Amino acid sequence: MKNIFVVLVVSIILSGCAATSPKFSVNVDSISAPTNNELKKYVLLPNNKGITADNLQYQEYASYVERALVDHGFIKANDFNDANVAIFLGYGIGDPQTNQYTYSIPTWGKTGVASSNTNSTVNVYGNTATVNSNTTYTPTYGVTGSKTGVSSYTTFTRYLIINALDLNEYKKNEKQKQLWRTSVVSTGTSGDLRQVLPVLVAASKPYLSKNTGKQIKVSIREEDQRVLEIKGVEVK
Repeated sequence: MKNIFVVLVVSIILSGCAATSPKFSVNVDSISAPTNNELKKYVLLPNNKGITADNLQYQEYASYVERALVDHGFIKANDFNDANVAIFLGYGIGDPQTNQYTYSIPTWGKTGVASSNTNSTVNVYGNTATVNSNTTYTPTYGVTGSKTGVSSYTTFTRYLIINALDLNEYKKNEKQKQLWRTSVVSTGTSGDLRQVLPVLVAASKPYLSKNTGKQIKVSIREEDQRVLEIKGVEVK
């Protein structure tokens, strides 16, 4: 019982830590053209249908991406004519998916006898004596078996797509020449895109405008310094 108590206490502590700083698993896939490094003066535009640059949610997410771009030498242009690269920001969250799982629940009960204690009394009736005995047993308890439980949880797929086009080429002949594209996907229990978006940007930051050659898996917590920097929170 002592060991079980310790396990429960540790589980509660770990659950508390997870609740204050959830951990996200993020997949980043970035691809780029060989000759994209010289184009750094950008305009950032929304890539979601029906979303305009004055949308408050877009503006919040755009500020995260702009902070990430700074470390790669990108400079925000004053206007479209002053820019040589157009960066399109797309984001979203999929429909909730319900997942079922089974688990084992231990059953407790008597497993045996730890000890016994017998008390005897003698009764005398004339020339006859009788002995009455009473035995008390102390049982042991433990796991006697198990039963199966069924539960469920809901997950959401959250995504971020950052796509860069050569504006010089577009201004010349209206040809859309792609320079680089970074796709970021994470599946988890949070359906709050505002909570997850800065995490996605922080996870993708080292790979923006780069060629990863494969999908990169990043594990990152919400209170990670990289996430706080993307949010614009001063890290002491």
